[in-house]
Order: sequence, then C-alpha cells, then structure tokens
Amino acid sequence: MRYVYPAIFMKDEDGECKVLFPDLDLTTDGKVMEEAFLYAKEFLKSYFVYAEKFDMDYNYPTDFDTCKQKNTFADAIMLIDAVVEEKDIKNSSKYFKN
Repeated sequence: MRYVYPAIFMKDEDGECKVLFPDLDLTTDGKVMEEAFLYAKEFLKSYFVYAEKFDMDYNYPTDFDTCKQKNTFADAIMLIDAVVEEKDIKNSSKYFKN
C-alpha cells in the first residue's frame, strides 16, 4: 500500500529543519533539509507499518494545494510517500509487540 501525505518543513533559529505531518500530528526533524526529508520518509513508513499491523484508524491526507494555502509560513511543503508491503508488517514484530 502506498501512502502520500503533505509534510511542512520549517527551519528553526539554529538552522535545523523541523517537519510536521499535520494530518497525522506527527513531527520529526533533521540537521538539514535533506536529512529531515529522509527521516520524515522513514517515520511515515514506520507509522503506517504500525497502523496496518494494529488496524488503527488514521486521517486521510489534506489536498496539497489546501495545505499550501493554510501554511504560508513554511519554508517548504512536500508530498512524502511511504510504501508498506506485507513483508514490512511481518518483519515489524521485532519493533512492536501485540
């Protein structure tokens, strides 16, 4: 299954990059934009592996243009995707316990 969500990227006063997935109330960060992007991508995948494994409900993504209009303060807004395969869920037992 492929999940695609808008992510808001903002640099803080120290130059580090914060990332927010507003539809999921998830945040992560990185020292630079590229690192933050990679962490966001991995975090989104981990979230959905967990959501599928435990049959959790989750919010659907906001339309990208709507997200851009609501978050004009952002340094960047990007669509981040995560592909979750059955093998990811099966191999997740080392991270998650039922």
